[in-house]
Amino acid sequence: MQVNPSTQTALQEVQAELGLSVTEAARRAQIVGAAIATIADFGYHKTSFAKIKERAGLSSTRIISYHFTNKAGLMQAVVTTATGMKDKFLEERIEGRTDRAGLLRGYIEAEIAFLGSYPELVRVMVEMASSGSDAEGWFMSAPLVEEFRTGRLERQLRQGQQEGAFGDFAADVMALSIAQAIDGVAAKFAADPKLDLERYGRELADLFLKATAA
Repeated sequence: MQVNPSTQTALQEVQAELGLSVTEAARRAQIVGAAIATIADFGYHKTSFAKIKERAGLSSTRIISYHFTNKAGLMQAVVTTATGMKDKFLEERIEGRTDRAGLLRGYIEAEIAFLGSYPELVRVMVEMASSGSDAEGWFMSAPLVEEFRTGRLERQLRQGQQEGAFGDFAADVMALSIAQAIDGVAAKFAADPKLDLERYGRELADLFLKATAA
């Protein structure tokens, strides 16, 4: 899998925000993009500096070490970049919504839309969520992705219950159910890229709005 142009542009913008020079930001974005594509193709545990070097067209793995020190440093950059890009994507699509039901609908529909816009990032986040057993990787990968996947949603559901916007249900179970439903669409979309994501997003939002209604 190749990282799509919109992803590569976003990667470079993220690196530029770190206060790096244009050249450094471009090189780091190139390496992070190659790491994302490699993980998406081969899985986390089969990803190595050698494969990333080849994907990025670098002359040596030492270039990766220069910018990220080791695998843990590179994986930290991959996770924080991927979650940051997804966070921005979701915020842009939920902007302007203030009621809890509207926020929940916007969240679910945006999550489904993200599958079509950044499929490689979706695969990578799934891989990173189960990467804790790799001693060379970043030990915070799995907890951070899991927090991003269900933790914040669970808190939003609890807040909605306290405000009377949502009914009586176990917020942790509901958050996990929503996340797993989105995961199911991701798997189906990976097998069938022609899947109507807009319809799936709308139908899932309808389903969970009914399930959470006061």
